[in-house]
Amino acid sequence: MRVRTLMIALAAAASLGLPAHAATDWAAVGKALGKTGSVQPGGVYRVGLPRSDLKVTLDGVAIKPALALGSWVAFRDMGGASEVMGDLVLTQSEVNPVMTVLEQNGIQITALHNHLLRATPATMYMHIDGRGDAVKLAAAIHAALARSRTPFGASPPAPAAAPLALDTAMLDKTLGAKGTANGGVYQFSIPRAQAPTAGGMAIPPPMGSAIGINFQPTGAGRAAITGDFVLTADEVNPVIKALRASGIEVTAIHNHMLDDEPRLFFMHFWAHDDAAKLARGLRAALDRVKVARP
Repeated sequence: MRVRTLMIALAAAASLGLPAHAATDWAAVGKALGKTGSVQPGGVYRVGLPRSDLKVTLDGVAIKPALALGSWVAFRDMGGASEVMGDLVLTQSEVNPVMTVLEQNGIQITALHNHLLRATPATMYMHIDGRGDAVKLAAAIHAALARSRTPFGASPPAPAAAPLALDTAMLDKTLGAKGTANGGVYQFSIPRAQAPTAGGMAIPPPMGSAIGINFQPTGAGRAAITGDFVLTADEVNPVIKALRASGIEVTAIHNHMLDDEPRLFFMHFWAHDDAAKLARGLRAALDRVKVARP
């Protein structure tokens, strides 16, 4: 209903010759947030806030931020207002201070949970959703994250990227998708065949509707993997079976949004093994999901 009312208002304004809504100033949003981002497909302005301050280990693997510690927020212009969604990586002691500020500023908490098991220190993941003026939303998120140790400001110049110790061509072929290297991790973002909706509007992949799969090389052809499958109810248990049959641990199953349609379940996973073996296991799981095919 909210979206229909907005569309009617925009159509009425156009028929009366009123000025169209000005595009959101993403530079001002980045300034208010304290970190700049980039415009992604679908007109989404996404900002990464990696927890490079945390030194997390799991099963002897030092977790790189791009593997499982990447806070992010994503904004989109809705014509007269903006929406923000995000996933904030927090330590246990940071959860309540951050939540307090978000709540005081009218930003909804849509989920709070773990993604990993046995990690030291333990990390929690807080999903958020807000609507309103994009600059005010960004300022509120900055104020909330200031209650954590989340790094802000410009990232230092990245050193020359060393080639990943992974057969990335093999991974691409096995998974049927093209990955990208980021921060020493090889990442896949695989959208579902049909974009889910929330509040009557499609949720594009940069706002968290795509399957995420990450490989962190650990030497000798091995890799640590984590990420999340985005699933409808009928896909949950077939994917569990496929992952577990390949020695991939299922670490969490939960929702990220409150009003998504169809109802989606996010299944997080972990394994540390031969990269080719893990890729085959992940492909077996993907074959049980309605994903977009190239």
